[in-house]
Amino acid sequence: MSCRALLALIAVLLGPAAPAAAGELRLLMLDQQGCEWCEQWDAEVGVVYDRTAEGRQAPLLRGRIHDPLPEGVALARRAHYTPTFVLLEDGAEIGRIEGYPGEDFFYGMLGRLLARARPPDAGPPPAPLPARPPAPRATRAGDGS
Repeated sequence: MSCRALLALIAVLLGPAAPAAAGELRLLMLDQQGCEWCEQWDAEVGVVYDRTAEGRQAPLLRGRIHDPLPEGVALARRAHYTPTFVLLEDGAEIGRIEGYPGEDFFYGMLGRLLARARPPDAGPPPAPLPARPPAPRATRAGDGS
């Protein structure tokens, strides 16, 4: 058997190469002390987030808006409002949610961000969001309100 035929046989027996694994996803939440919308997120979402499909796909990483970023994290731009949720893939920003729009809209918006990071064979994307969600509620960093 020729070398070429042997390589072809090995390729057939082994099948196609496995696709590369998607990068590690993390959800970075930037908050500040006294942020009422951060506290509301904690009460409505934070208590269960790690047990949701989204929480398993993108575990939560918390930080303070004025503190240095965790090592290996690169944001596309500085955060100005709390809470700001930044979806990271291998430490690089994929997208963000500024403010907390309420539990239902939060999961819808996060689903859209996760769909951007999802490999093509990961199944159908989540249902689209309504055309005009309510304005996000946020606290301007540094003004304490």
